[in-house]
Amino acid sequence: MAEVRPRVWVSQPLFGDIVGRLREDFDVVETTQVGKHPPAEIATALSSSVGALVTLNDPIGAAEVANAPRLRAIANVGVGYNNLDVPALTAAGIVVTNTPDLLTETTADFGFALMMAAARRITEAERWLRDGQWRQWSFETMLGVDLHASTLGILGMGRIGQGIARRAAGFGMRVRYHNRSPLPAEIERECHAEYVDFDTLLTSADHLVLVLPYSRAVHHLIDAGALAKMKPTATLTNIARGGIVDEDALADALAGGRLAAAGLDVYEGEPAVNPRLLALRNVVLTPHIASGSLATRRAMVSLAVDNLIAALGRGPQAGHPPTPVNADALAAAGKPGLKRGA
Repeated sequence: MAEVRPRVWVSQPLFGDIVGRLREDFDVVETTQVGKHPPAEIATALSSSVGALVTLNDPIGAAEVANAPRLRAIANVGVGYNNLDVPALTAAGIVVTNTPDLLTETTADFGFALMMAAARRITEAERWLRDGQWRQWSFETMLGVDLHASTLGILGMGRIGQGIARRAAGFGMRVRYHNRSPLPAEIERECHAEYVDFDTLLTSADHLVLVLPYSRAVHHLIDAGALAKMKPTATLTNIARGGIVDEDALADALAGGRLAAAGLDVYEGEPAVNPRLLALRNVVLTPHIASGSLATRRAMVSLAVDNLIAALGRGPQAGHPPTPVNADALAAAGKPGLKRGA
């Protein structure tokens, strides 16, 4: 009789050659099409699985794991994990891992590019050219706002924020930031960055970039009141999470000339985008691709696979996944039943 191997669910199509490493130890059930799974579908997939490889498309909490007695680990492909109810999963003895550090420089590159595109009206100008309107050019056509010698405001000065600050030095930008607490002095010197309070950040920034983690505490932090404090010539770039920005308030500010432009890679209801934003010419919209270089995305999936294998007690790092989110749950991953391949 063939051995029944423990099952692992892969929630989205990922790099097959990397995911294939899971087949050495597990029966792998792969999803063939990208999409958002209904909660009941996630619960069904997890019910017979010992582990799962998931993305931000896959919200998982207590309800989804309630009937998954064998589930021991969920490996999230991404540095953020607000799709996962970590306290509930920890309470259930399920290890959660993420993929930090790998995407820092790639995401900082993209954040800076998105800010530049918004400030210099690059996508608007391209559409204008493609529509055959260049013949209407004048000396005041497509005037944007400068980056050089301007003030860059960074909200959330983690690794990615620091990467953006380092890039700003090449443009001669003055860098100000706001965090829950100031960075060590040596990092501030390296980034040429000055800590300021939230209101000062809003009122002084010529270009404001959001790079803070999402939590309920920062939901709609950038609301009508915050936007009203910004300069009408300023730009806003969001590569953090969509829920941090009140999108209707942002649309009002952009349409009313109270903000020059915005660059958005994330949205509150993604993949749906607020139709008011789609209708505006002075906002650059991209589909959550800030970490989207081939090398970085492959590295993220590879680390997620390493995490899952280790969290499930297999491979050279058995019991010690490289990047756990809830280390307290690691003991649960080593239950004897799992080691026997239950």
